[in-house]
Amino acid sequence: MRSCLLIYLICFALVKLNAQEWITYGDQKNSDKKKHIVLISGDEEYRSEESMPMLAKILAKEHGYKCTVLFAIDPKTGNVNPEINNNIPGLHFLQTADLMLINTRWRQLPDHQMRYIDEYIRSGRPVLGLRTSNHGFKNEKGSYVHYSSEYQSEDPDHPWYRGFGGLLFGDHYVRHHGAHKHESTRGMFAENAHGHKILRGIEDGEIWGPTDVYGCRVSHLPITPLVLGQVLKRKGEFDGNDRFFGMRPSDQPLEGKKNDPMIPVAWLKNYQHPDNGQPGLAFHTSMGSSTDFENSGLRRLVVNAVYYLLNRKIPKKGTKVEYISDYKGSAYGFMGKEYWDKKGIKPIDFK
Repeated sequence: MRSCLLIYLICFALVKLNAQEWITYGDQKNSDKKKHIVLISGDEEYRSEESMPMLAKILAKEHGYKCTVLFAIDPKTGNVNPEINNNIPGLHFLQTADLMLINTRWRQLPDHQMRYIDEYIRSGRPVLGLRTSNHGFKNEKGSYVHYSSEYQSEDPDHPWYRGFGGLLFGDHYVRHHGAHKHESTRGMFAENAHGHKILRGIEDGEIWGPTDVYGCRVSHLPITPLVLGQVLKRKGEFDGNDRFFGMRPSDQPLEGKKNDPMIPVAWLKNYQHPDNGQPGLAFHTSMGSSTDFENSGLRRLVVNAVYYLLNRKIPKKGTKVEYISDYKGSAYGFMGKEYWDKKGIKPIDFK
């Protein structure tokens, strides 16, 4: 009888874990005293479902944060499926979060989920956005259409110009400035950024990623540029079987107008929700694919930014960013819904 009960309890626990729609790290000891970071994945292209758990593990294990990672979930299967753009369970955790770290792409979330993001922004708490977060939403109906990246796109003076990306980061991406999958990005310090605390422990030119520089119109905005994106020319041929598509950190700068001037790829910006919101601070980098994050300089830039946004002293040599477990990012690209249905990944699989 006891053995049957034990087997039942084990099976129940496994089913419960398998059905969990998010994962949390750093919640074993004194979690109520830790700063809580909510990391929101949900993009079809750049594998944020891989990079967010990796960052969460580092932030929890090395830096003492409690980290909850949210995913785009197929409600029919409970699987992680970035092609499902209208469901990210767990956003209620933002009610008590100290930092929102987001990497979504053109999500169309229902009002009952969007309201937690809106409430968070109204509070003026810090926001850290990666890559596609500058066009993170594409709401076409409901109470939050102003979060859409196309909202008021013809009126730069409107407080919700370009929606969420415009309010938080200044604009959303307008094009691929570097040739997509053909011209990678080297991060160079902005002219007045040398010595900035967020850049501690990072060498000028150390940051590299196989994603291209995003074109964005932030030069006219009151931002603090930290890193500029130098467009690099691939030495060899395109290789679709290579996770970096044949590009490498040793590639040389592209000659011509693309690098004159270079476009910011990481910056700070003050923000304020126009509807009686509190003033807040946001950090954004338009880099951030899962393969970009194999670069320790980029990982350190993001973890340093977490410290900065949470008013924590950044060590002179920068923060620790070694992997907690094995990590190898997948090549970015669109996989399609059938791929994810066949893959059958649950959030617990990233634990």
